[in-house]
Amino acid sequence: MNQHNQTSVTEFILLGFKSLHSINVLLLCLFLKIYMVTITGNLMIIFLVSTSQRLSSPMYFFLSHLSLSDIFLTTNIVPNMLYVILQDGGTMYFIGCITQLYLFGVSAVTECLLLTVMSYDRYLAICNPLRYTSIMGLKLRFHLVTWSWLLGFLLTLITISLVYQLEFCGPNVIDHFFCDLAPLLELSCSDTSLVVISNFLIATPITLIPFILIFVTYVCIFLSIIRISSNTGRQKAFSTCSSHLIVVCLFYGTLITLYVVPSKGHSMNANKVLSLLYTVITPLFNPFIYSLRNQEIRGALVVFVAKK
Repeated sequence: MNQHNQTSVTEFILLGFKSLHSINVLLLCLFLKIYMVTITGNLMIIFLVSTSQRLSSPMYFFLSHLSLSDIFLTTNIVPNMLYVILQDGGTMYFIGCITQLYLFGVSAVTECLLLTVMSYDRYLAICNPLRYTSIMGLKLRFHLVTWSWLLGFLLTLITISLVYQLEFCGPNVIDHFFCDLAPLLELSCSDTSLVVISNFLIATPITLIPFILIFVTYVCIFLSIIRISSNTGRQKAFSTCSSHLIVVCLFYGTLITLYVVPSKGHSMNANKVLSLLYTVITPLFNPFIYSLRNQEIRGALVVFVAKK
């Protein structure tokens, strides 16, 4: 039985942003404000969807879970990143590193699946509006959300269980602000080929299949919108899915650049910037994109503020 108390390395050193040491205080204040705004914005969406009759449709139910996933992602990364910036580097125990990597994978998989579910919801609403209510009932929407979260927890567990069995003999320095898979594997003195293959077999379909499904649904949506005779009708139909499309482009743009494009093509600093876009900036933008481009959310917020 492989026990990790036999592993010589029990903790890892995260370097964070060593090259920006001179502006650590500025970075700390900036990322702390971003984190607070991100949590506030996403909690606002969850609260409004939970309490407002205006936002009782399936689209907003899925949106609230997307906001929950964003909170899950940014809370897993940012607080420890702030500590690393404050200390100009920080340590993390092996189990903490594995836990952070696991929760990061869970949020990434869940968000992929939730964005796919939301594209299917928009497809039904625009391409099959007469049957939308009967198809997207309470039972189906709860099943879709439940399976998105369950698959996130279960599929990520496969790769993480293999990483947990690796041995780390030193060095123990990770040139990053969180425990990402690639820099962690580089430090292992075990054979990591099984982990790499497992991660590829899981990550490729869980990223590619949702992306293809989203692409196909939006082709169908655009074809349906083009067939609408009135300009007002076309604008109204497009406005219901434009926010989701922007979020999809932002999410997959950073994800593909970071994990599909070979890492040798860009420096470690570029990797950190891309990781920041994915783990910090995207969760910040999502509530603003939906709030600013959605009249019903703005209306629900106005009603809530007026009551206060």
